[in-house]
Amino acid sequence: MPQSDPFKIPNIRLFIAFRICFNSRFYYPVFAILFLDFGLTLDQFALLNMIWALSIVLLEVPSGALADTIGRRNLLVGAAILMVLEIAILCFAPRTNPTILFCAFLANRILSGAAEASASGADEALAYDSLKSCGMAEHWGKILEKQMRMTSISFFIVMIAGAAVYDPSFVQWIVDRLGENIQITQDMTIRFPLYLTLGMAIMTLVIAIRMKEVDISNNNGRTRQRSIVETVVSSFRTTFETGAWIIRTPFALTVIVAGMLFDHTARMLVTLSSQYYRLIELPDASFGLIGAGMSLSGLFIPLIAGKMVQKYSFFKNILILTGLMITGLWGMTHFWPVLGLAPVFIIFCVMTMVSFFMSHYLNDITASEQRATVLSFKGLTFNLAYGAIGLMYSMLSAYLRSGRDSEFDDFIGLNTEDLVFMESINWFPWYFLALIAMFGIMRKNGFKP
Repeated sequence: MPQSDPFKIPNIRLFIAFRICFNSRFYYPVFAILFLDFGLTLDQFALLNMIWALSIVLLEVPSGALADTIGRRNLLVGAAILMVLEIAILCFAPRTNPTILFCAFLANRILSGAAEASASGADEALAYDSLKSCGMAEHWGKILEKQMRMTSISFFIVMIAGAAVYDPSFVQWIVDRLGENIQITQDMTIRFPLYLTLGMAIMTLVIAIRMKEVDISNNNGRTRQRSIVETVVSSFRTTFETGAWIIRTPFALTVIVAGMLFDHTARMLVTLSSQYYRLIELPDASFGLIGAGMSLSGLFIPLIAGKMVQKYSFFKNILILTGLMITGLWGMTHFWPVLGLAPVFIIFCVMTMVSFFMSHYLNDITASEQRATVLSFKGLTFNLAYGAIGLMYSMLSAYLRSGRDSEFDDFIGLNTEDLVFMESINWFPWYFLALIAMFGIMRKNGFKP
């Protein structure tokens, strides 16, 4: 029976709750330093994130085929189980054996990538089909708006809470206020964000189990079933055909390449941001506030980007982004105490603008029947680039570390990982300038709108 309120549909409420819980990862504000404090090195951290990105790339297309074959609800249950496993591994991984520890983080990154790929699109498709089956598809915009608003609020809370429970001095202050005689150390708080995330993972699993599959039948009342092999092959064929279309369409290729250059460089720096914050003398407890504050830029940056696409050409907007990006990269190399937040904010704004520009330009030139696949191909390309820079950063960190014999530099009081990190940041402006130079050569050789 048709309903008047879309939010009374159980799957719609569960969809919003699933998105909130699946994305509530309390370790995000301390992502880099969590890995380093566990005992991993910078090159291991970068390598693990490359593996995470490649896991998503390799599983993104097959996961869509699986959703069509085994059902979207079942795939979401699988994604939730993977999330529970990936977090549980880190919650109980021993820190005494470096080899076992690295293997635990490796398993975490693979499972995390598999969970991301499995959940990607399946939850939204199930919610939309639930809405459509009740004759209320026109309310989809309202559903997305509420979901994004509630997810933003939860993200704000998660960022603040995750950083706060990771900071032993903040937790010690809370314990002292409660009158407990307990000495809090970093070894104790290092897993607190993970424990909170495990709780959210379990809630995600409960939510996924409560979802109901929607029966989508053809005119004969039957759903055409294809084998997993058939659907996987069909999905890959469509993706490759779309890639061929992009290569034959100069402007589409130029837009995706330009976006990739900015996105993977900026994403790598944002991934490393918590280690950077420590070196510009910010307390761990502030990282969540910083991340939450920067996310608020999403309230006004899209408005600025919207004005830019109306007023300027594509290449003029790229020149503006290039100037901003180089300013941010150059600023980060100075590690200014506290004021070093400014260049990070610039890079964060560039990421937001790039996302807006990609959506605007690609949707403008792509046919409706091909739009979803083009955007999916863009996502695959961006993740491949992120995986590649992760590998290069891992190699760079290992190279920089090989030139250091002692664990600490007595003169400046920094350990090896801090020094390696500071030296590695100096490479980013030159790396990005080299990419922009190659992009300019590509444009000169005929890739023009």
